[in-house]
Amino acid sequence: MDAAKKDCPMQDLTREEVTQYLRRSGLRPTRQRIALSDLLFGKGGRHITAEALHEEAVLAKIPVSMATIYNTLHHFTQAGLLREVAVDGAKTYFDTNTSNHHHFYHEDTGHIYDIDTDEMKVIGIPTPPEGQEVWRIDVIVRLKDI
Repeated sequence: MDAAKKDCPMQDLTREEVTQYLRRSGLRPTRQRIALSDLLFGKGGRHITAEALHEEAVLAKIPVSMATIYNTLHHFTQAGLLREVAVDGAKTYFDTNTSNHHHFYHEDTGHIYDIDTDEMKVIGIPTPPEGQEVWRIDVIVRLKDI
């Protein structure tokens, strides 16, 4: 498996493979989940909000409510198919690249994109409390125009 496919495991899968992958992830492969999978993963690595996915679904004539969009995104995240990136209390993106990596977020445009893993290293991680481990570190580097 190449690196891009590992980072986005649902990319370039057939509908049958998506169905099998959802089942292996503990999710029922409903028509809506499969259709949303096509939208999410059919365009390669990307960052998307629930609202933007809903707009894409409407344009693709997929009958789906915002509640179903939110539920599907959260189920996919819990199953490890997406990575949630909360840029602030009101804005959350879902990333098809599930590998450990960090993000640039442009405050003026709302654009989010990956930071090359070779460009940034996190050092000096504190020792977690007893009985706990560091599960993931999320770094968002915020940008503004000058």
